[in-house]
Amino acid sequence: MGCTSRTYSVLVVNTGSTSTKVAVFSGCKLVCSDNIQHPPDELAQYARISDQLEYRKDMVLKSLEANNIVLDGIDAVISRGGALKPVPGGVYSIDDVVVDDLLNRPSTEHAANLAGPIARAFADSIGVRAYFADPITVDEYGPLARLSGLPDISRLSKLHALSIRSTAAKAAESLGRAVEDVDLVVAHLGSGISICPVKSGKMVDANGADDEGPFSPERSGSLPMSDLITLCYSGKYTEDELLHLLTHGSGLLAHLGTTDAREVERRILAGDACAARVEKVMAYQISKEIGAMATVLCGSVDAIALTGGLAAWERLVGHIRERCSFIAPIIAFPGENEMEALARSAMRVLAGEEEARSYASV
Repeated sequence: MGCTSRTYSVLVVNTGSTSTKVAVFSGCKLVCSDNIQHPPDELAQYARISDQLEYRKDMVLKSLEANNIVLDGIDAVISRGGALKPVPGGVYSIDDVVVDDLLNRPSTEHAANLAGPIARAFADSIGVRAYFADPITVDEYGPLARLSGLPDISRLSKLHALSIRSTAAKAAESLGRAVEDVDLVVAHLGSGISICPVKSGKMVDANGADDEGPFSPERSGSLPMSDLITLCYSGKYTEDELLHLLTHGSGLLAHLGTTDAREVERRILAGDACAARVEKVMAYQISKEIGAMATVLCGSVDAIALTGGLAAWERLVGHIRERCSFIAPIIAFPGENEMEALARSAMRVLAGEEEARSYASV
């Protein structure tokens, strides 16, 4: 995961639901970054997410021009991976098949699907290669992780793969070992929460980040099934409305009216008993899931690694430490590291340390 001997310049594109992140790295150095916000009224004019492609591409170009970035100096372009077919983790070339799948037949409608086509367009314009790495559909589950209690429903790999893989590498490095030689539980704590046992570098299980495990700032996590079924047939919500509620209107937002952990902390310090209780329950649920994933590794856990925006919340991390420190040492890597992780992935390919895979042949 270290920097290569030669300094490569990499353009990174990461599209989210209401923003597009763009960054340029020269070796390990961040040259510039921008978090382009897309107001809801601007996005509302596009019926489908794929219709936003030219709009977002133009916004990225304007950002690069404003930061005086000359594209001719870029060695490669890499993007966040979208909702493609299940694939093993790694770096993949963005070819015509990838672009077609992202725009015309994604496994789900997601703003991440725009990053690959944008990266490919910029790469083609300057004659370099475009890549994506560790998409949201990375699947390295073992057979025991897939089977559910109902044959009609299989457990699918839905996790923050890029964040988890890069954090696992950092945790292994901090232990002075290769990621292939350690067993870890990695918890990505952001707007969604993924808690994943990483065995010898493979992400062998996880809670489904959209619908399993702890509640998050905006997602419900696991719910009592019979009550959820009753709600489904209550007539109170359409299918789309209920799915939106569970993935974008639950968790901290439903209980406290905010997704901002800093606001929750301010309310706790001001004596808000409800805010204090909800934070403790979130830490409790995260800790339970960490404990469950430790059993996947048969209790042989070298470290527990916490990452994502919520890993900077000292109160939450403290409560997790109280419950989970008996399992293994806990290491926190606060903040989002996706842009750096993507850049490093491209640099490994450019340096010949890793070979880019063909998506079509997987």
